[in-house]
Amino acid sequence: MTDTDKPADDLRDETAEAAPEVAEHDAAAARIAELEDQLAAAKQETLYAQADIQNVRRRAEKDAADARAYAATAFARDVLSVADNLDRALAAIPAELREDEKMKGLVVGLEATGRELHSVFGRHGLSRIEALGQPLDPNRHQAMMEVASDAEPGTIVQEMQAGWMIKDRLLRPALVAVAKKPD
Repeated sequence: MTDTDKPADDLRDETAEAAPEVAEHDAAAARIAELEDQLAAAKQETLYAQADIQNVRRRAEKDAADARAYAATAFARDVLSVADNLDRALAAIPAELREDEKMKGLVVGLEATGRELHSVFGRHGLSRIEALGQPLDPNRHQAMMEVASDAEPGTIVQEMQAGWMIKDRLLRPALVAVAKKPD
């Protein structure tokens, strides 16, 4: 007997029995799809969280390296005024006193102190900015005035105060006079 030969009541009974199985299968498939979506979302969130953690770690390492490299910045600025005063004192000693036997020891001591101070600066990443004869660089030089000169306009012709870098950062700009066309 084929399905077409079965009485209608028998077909209805088989259909009624199959309907809950189909409904259960559809519900299970929907639940599986929902769980797969949740799993994919959780995997994506995990990847984002791992990337954030890596970025935070890199940023912390960079901040720590910067802190080590530039920790002496405030102290270095303060010590630069001592170096400036020492340089001014040496520059103020007239040539005849430099040759006087009574002053020679003092002059030699001051010069040695200046060299040692500059050596310490070098060991800690401080370097003097070259200014005289250089074109004005607003990132490293601060123009205080313009001076009529035969030099190319924009060229530094006088340095009033030395500029300094600490590693690759500006510690203090050089205070300079810049050439302008003669009137």
